[in-house]
Amino acid sequence: MTESAGAGHFDAVVIGAGPVGAAAALELHAAGFGVLLIEARAAGTVVSDERPLALSYGSRLILERLGAWDALAPATAIARIHVSQRGRFGRAVLSASEASLPALGYVVDYAGLVSALDRRLGDTGVRSLRGARVTSVAHGETSARLEYETDDGAGECYASVVVIADGNAAATGVEVRVIDYGQSALTARVETERPHAHTAYERFTPEGPLALLPYGSSYAVVWTTTPERAQSLCAAQPDDFLTALREWFGERAGRFTKVASRAVHRVALRTAEHTTAGRAVLIGNAAQALHPVAGQGFNLGLRDAWELARELRRRGVDDRKVVEEYRVRRRIDRAGGIAFTHALVGIFSNDWPPLALARGAALSLLDCMPPAKDFVVRRMVFGARG
Repeated sequence: MTESAGAGHFDAVVIGAGPVGAAAALELHAAGFGVLLIEARAAGTVVSDERPLALSYGSRLILERLGAWDALAPATAIARIHVSQRGRFGRAVLSASEASLPALGYVVDYAGLVSALDRRLGDTGVRSLRGARVTSVAHGETSARLEYETDDGAGECYASVVVIADGNAAATGVEVRVIDYGQSALTARVETERPHAHTAYERFTPEGPLALLPYGSSYAVVWTTTPERAQSLCAAQPDDFLTALREWFGERAGRFTKVASRAVHRVALRTAEHTTAGRAVLIGNAAQALHPVAGQGFNLGLRDAWELARELRRRGVDDRKVVEEYRVRRRIDRAGGIAFTHALVGIFSNDWPPLALARGAALSLLDCMPPAKDFVVRRMVFGARG
């Protein structure tokens, strides 16, 4: 299908050109649909956000199909994940080789991913409207009417399906539930005296999880703690920060020698009560924004985009049930991803001795049961459907 002859009517309008929205636009365009991508970021704007993203191997397969993977090089592979809890016994090591996978995942930075997808959008000729903000979405029986504003004035367009990927669920009237964990995530880059050997660390502490992810020749740090401590660590002198990191993480990765690119981000769970409304579908952060523990949020959003394109190819954009069918298909994976990360925060972000003992026993048991480890890895990499 192509853009309709009528001015401003598309098979699909995607709102938000972040990684998930861009992926959805690329996949729908490749399927032959007439697509318009609307993005508030002005054309030519450089994204400087250096937050680390842990992409699962399943996400790599999607990005390869979109033709965007090679532009991400060098993405750093994760061959092993070492899971432990601070000051307590018990640990588990998840391995790509044991799961017969080339890697469990890869680490890239957010800005690099956005840039790679922007270039791919340009190469494939996806029609984009930059510097525009959608102000309303009105649903009809077979299409939706969108109004938007730009620096040059207001405009409108029509779509058989509206894909909202920018976190602005308000335009659909969908209620968003928010759980504030009382935590912030400090991100940084640190160098160590010892090579990372493609090993990632997830260490659970009473204040929240602390992750070290292999990134280039160094590590990307995602340190979840109280908002006050996160701000203090962000402002600390480099030597003081490295000392605190060593005290909180230990020396398993070797001595920390240098830190750069510190930033703080507030952490909360945001979930839309309904991921569909009229002719609109919510995907990625518009549908759910997860705690960074286990790095599941972006991967879940990318699967949203993939499954939406698959459903639209199967049923067509004019099918009045296609939006609802998509919601049903995504229910298990979405609920599983939300429940998994939320449970990890609740179970591990405390120091209650009986629970700490139970956690240690569970990690030790997991480490000596290959079928259980394979089950966990498959769901981390490919989602709840494994």
